[in-house]
Amino acid sequence: MRALTWQGTHDVRVETVADPEIINPRDAIIKVTSTAICGSDLHLYDGVIPGVLSGDILGHEFMGEVVETGPKSNLQKGQRVVVPFTISCGQCFHCAVQEYSCCSNSNPVEKQDMSANLYGHAMAGLFGYSHMTGGYSGGQAEYVRVPYSDIGPIVVPDHLDDDTVLFLSDILPTGWMAAENADIRPDDTVAVWGCGPVGLFAIQSALIMGASEVIAIDHYPHRLELARKLGAKVINFHETNVLEALMDMSGGIGVDAVIDAVGMEAHGFAIENIMDVAKQKIGIGADRASALRQAILAVRKGGRVSVPGVYGGLADKFPIGALMEKGLQLRTGQTHVQRYTKDLLAKIEEGKIDTTFLISHRLPLEQAAEGYKNFKQQQDSWTKVVLKPGMESA
Repeated sequence: MRALTWQGTHDVRVETVADPEIINPRDAIIKVTSTAICGSDLHLYDGVIPGVLSGDILGHEFMGEVVETGPKSNLQKGQRVVVPFTISCGQCFHCAVQEYSCCSNSNPVEKQDMSANLYGHAMAGLFGYSHMTGGYSGGQAEYVRVPYSDIGPIVVPDHLDDDTVLFLSDILPTGWMAAENADIRPDDTVAVWGCGPVGLFAIQSALIMGASEVIAIDHYPHRLELARKLGAKVINFHETNVLEALMDMSGGIGVDAVIDAVGMEAHGFAIENIMDVAKQKIGIGADRASALRQAILAVRKGGRVSVPGVYGGLADKFPIGALMEKGLQLRTGQTHVQRYTKDLLAKIEEGKIDTTFLISHRLPLEQAAEGYKNFKQQQDSWTKVVLKPGMESA
């Protein structure tokens, strides 16, 4: 089959690789019909996530048709399914309490030390996201093996096309959980750093949950316009002092909740962020946390901090004093996708959530390297790239 493989920093290639096979009784094989490039994939592309090896197949946002099942899968051949990026067994302590992204069993034992030594506990398995998360092949391919297929995939009705439901795999539930972690309350003012796909879904989710005002912070004009169309007020951080603006907009008290949808590769011209960029490039492993630092300073005393943005290492100059002295609540984590997919699918069918406004480009899988390059270099206009295996090249 054809699949996108990682070969090094800023070097991804579509190559012919072995077809996946059923390994365990709960497996299924999916013929991929749509797969997307995620902002988190850019961290792999930039070489700042450890444990990625040459030849690894990328991609964790995908859906497709069931073509083969193990004897203990509950899927049937021919069904259309969206597959969560989190691989979860459904039986461990964490899965039992719907903490699916903390699954104890989906990361193979022989790979658990890679993340346990860094984080204190082993991470769960994720598709296409380094050997720290199990080394599973991802979905930017013609076919993919789906472990624990009786727990993860959600069957979607034929009247909903791929574009409408694809983002149930990751960014829609991630944006929803980000807003949920911010504990949105009526009349809240919420600030969201980053108007990429997760940030935009977090904005949409916060408004659905009842926030009276959402303020979007970014520097890309088109992405800010998308946020404005969702109903947010916007701040361009290249043109405005963000902290001063948020204090003015909140009557001097600070916003009630903040969401960092940027993560470890934040932009910005502050001296500490410039230093973080330099350290990250030479491999010291310092996450660029300028968005998170600013969010903690901006939120009101007693406020809530939600962090869906991906961080992988250590952050310098973390304002732990502000976090403690202001009495803030901090919630973060990989998304417990399976907790949300059923309800979010219902909201899509009812027309309460639009998922297609993000898509800027649809490309054949064979042009995936072009998609990565442009998604990285032209983030204002390339807001979301969907890859289509089997699609003819233009």
